[in-house]
Parts: sequence; structure tokens; C-alpha cells
Amino acid sequence: MKLPDAGFRKYIAIVGRRNVGKSSFMNALVGQDVSIVSDIAGTTTDPVFKSMELYPIGPVTLVDTPGLDDVGELGRLRVERARRVLYRVDCAILVVDDVPTPYEQEVANLLKEMEIPFLVVINKQDILKEKVDQLRKIYEENFGTKVLSVSALKRAGFDTVGKAIHEILPTDEEIPYLGDIVDSGDLVVLVVPIDLEAPKGRLIMPQVHAIREVLDREAIALVVKERELRYVMERIGMKPKLVITDSQAIMKVVSDVPEDVELTTFSIVESRYRGDLRYFVESVRKVEELRDGDVVMIMEGCSHRPLTEDIGRVKIPRWLVNHTGADLEFRVVAGKEFPDLEELEGVKLIIHCGGCVLNRASMMRRVRMARRLNIPMTNYGVVISYLHGVLERVIKPFMEEIRV
Repeated sequence: MKLPDAGFRKYIAIVGRRNVGKSSFMNALVGQDVSIVSDIAGTTTDPVFKSMELYPIGPVTLVDTPGLDDVGELGRLRVERARRVLYRVDCAILVVDDVPTPYEQEVANLLKEMEIPFLVVINKQDILKEKVDQLRKIYEENFGTKVLSVSALKRAGFDTVGKAIHEILPTDEEIPYLGDIVDSGDLVVLVVPIDLEAPKGRLIMPQVHAIREVLDREAIALVVKERELRYVMERIGMKPKLVITDSQAIMKVVSDVPEDVELTTFSIVESRYRGDLRYFVESVRKVEELRDGDVVMIMEGCSHRPLTEDIGRVKIPRWLVNHTGADLEFRVVAGKEFPDLEELEGVKLIIHCGGCVLNRASMMRRVRMARRLNIPMTNYGVVISYLHGVLERVIKPFMEEIRV
């Protein structure tokens, strides 16, 4: 079951016991009959997805899940499928219609364990009437989250739902690309190898992004190939504030850049800008724990035609095997969808590309998914620098935030 991974769209799971009105709630919130509604418990057998615009959030996908108290072997499989959706979502709505049972407590504990923010919605307020206030107090005290009440049947009480969801959704702080380490008048040397992997007639996105960022900061951008770097460093007559290189040229470049000049890679900058550099650095240490038979997943944010010496599919696996001495299994997944749980079975380490075609929200969703599954996740630039023994050097410009 694939759940689209569009970065701009937030995913919201609707969870709860059978027959509390989850499907009716979703239909009322969407304003359309997208989920089948009946008085028979367990009508929803598979997660139902509905993409829509929800004020004031914007684009969202609502996920109506089967009841988490479903019974029997088939019911167990439905519940498992519902749970599997949760590792992908940004937040959840727990729909209830009575006092908490062990099922509500179990769901709340699961959401807290997975660090998924959630709110409680008391449905059937038209039937419960004066009991609503009592239930609201119980859920607020026991679950420690915001509690709303609605009538999905009457489609009443939904005016504040969108705002309440917006308040609990995780917000990914915008990270500057280079603006916090490059000032007006600084010299930034950009080392851009031109090899088989370089697109003919143009530069790759991270290189273009870096050039534009330097220019926007009123700094000076000097672009060279790795073979000319030493010549330029000796003759330029001005100490660079920063040198940024392609990860694959790091061993040539590190020997040509003096220790008192800050050095990093385009992939490190990208991983900081779009993802969680501290987590990637923490996770790369797990390389030392890899053993024979362990599975390493190479994850690419886009689909591209692999080259003979493809960085993710050929070079990194070769360097990893040489470093660990282990007989490792490599799985490659490509595209803007996060892999299913079956594909992640047994994975000991995820190595993600720089993510230049993904935005920060999409990359951070992938980071949160990996965390929830307790799978360490790093990226190309971090692992390449680590395997070549220069990681501490290339993350030095960002050490203050990594140590936080």
C-alpha cells in the first residue's frame, strides 16, 4: 500500500474504535461522502485516503482507518494495516463517543511513543448532550491533549477542527542555506568536478543553489574544478571564508585546503538545509555495527538512469564493504514515495541521497518515519566523508548546531 509522499501535503490519520463515527467524521470534514458509512461495526476495512484543502492548513490528505478494536484473524490484519499507516502521518485525530476504554489508552500511548501529535474529537454531541463536558474533562486530564466535540451526523462543530489540527501539526524550522555562515565580501570557493556524472551543459541543483546564495549575500563566488583548486588557493591572494566541494572529490580537495579555512561539501549543506544534519551524523556511526548479512537501504529522492560508477548504487556500497569487511545486502529504492514496511524489513541503516528534488517538509517526514521505525538514517555526503575519515573537518562549520 503506497501513500504518496508529496512534501507540501500534510497527512492526518483518523483513528479510533469501530462505530465511533470515524468515517462519518471524515465525510463531514471533507464535505463529501468518501468513506462508506453504516451502523455495522467494521464497515471500513482498509485505510481510505482523501486529499483536500483544509483551512487554515492548506493541502492535506486525510486517512480514514479501520477500527483499532476489530476482532478475529481478519480484524487483526485490518488493525495491523491501520497501524502501519501511522508511521507516515504528521498528526492524528482520535475519534471517541464515550469514556476511554483500554483501546483509546493503547492508541494514545502508541501515538505518544511514535511522537505523533494528536487531538481527541468527541463525536455524537447531538446524542451525548450534557455528557460532552464530562467526557471532555476526562480526556483532557487523562490524555493531556486538546479535546473538541462535533456531530458528524448533523455536520456541526467543525468550524474549529481545521484550526485545532493546524495548532498541533509539526512545523519544520527553516534552515538557512549559507546565509548564517557567509557574509558580505566573503570569498567562497566552489569546487565543481566535471565528470561523467555532471549533466552536460549545466550544473547540478546544489551547485547552482550555492552560487545564487553566495551572490545574494553580496559575497564572492569563485567556481573551479578540483584540479585547479591548489593553483587558485596559492595565487588568489585572498583567504576564502569557505570552500564547498562535491563529496566525491573530498579526498583531493581536503589536501589542498589549509586547516584554517572552513571546508564542507554540497551534500552536507543540502542535508542541513533540507533534513536533520545532527541525526545524519549520529546515524552514520552505526556503520561500525554492520555485520555479515545486514541490510543497508540506498534511498534516492528521484528516479534517474544509473551510471556505470553510480555514487549510490556502486561507489558507496563498495566503500562500505571495504570499510566494514562485512558481506552486506544492499536494497535500492528510488522516487518520491517512502518505501513500504515490507521493503524496510531488516534494514539496519538507511543512506539517503542529498534530496535536492525534495523540499524540507518532505525530507523531514522521511526522517521522522525512520526515527519511528528505529532505523538509523544518514545521507550520501555524511557517509562518504565518514568513510574517508574527514567527517569532523567537513561538519566543522556547523558544529555549534550539531552539538545542541
